[in-house]
Amino acid sequence: MKMPVEVKPALWGAVCGAAALAILGFTWGGWMTAGSGAIQANQRASDAVVAALAPICADNFRRDQASVERLVELKKVSTWEQAGFIQRGGWAKIPGSEAADTTLSRACAKLILDDKVAGKT
Repeated sequence: MKMPVEVKPALWGAVCGAAALAILGFTWGGWMTAGSGAIQANQRASDAVVAALAPICADNFRRDQASVERLVELKKVSTWEQAGFIQRGGWAKIPGSEAADTTLSRACAKLILDDKVAGKT
């Protein structure tokens, strides 16, 4: 089968245009694959759960009868160990879960050490 001479440049233009459109779409256009979309959705859901539960954890800390002494101890602990301190205290453990989430514990420690929360204890 013989193609007209004009068809070959048109096909090459269509192929190059499609490739350029795909490259621009995925880099600057905000397109993403289903896998990366699922990862991003899971991360946002996890962030929303932590944002909702961190104030409850901080409230649990404040309700502890020895909260003033615990706050002094928490301030002495290094930044890297603060989440572990919160986990060991049990303030970040959600009923029905096996163990406290590290991300939740970090967010809880940040809220507790915030001046607004620390002033309430």
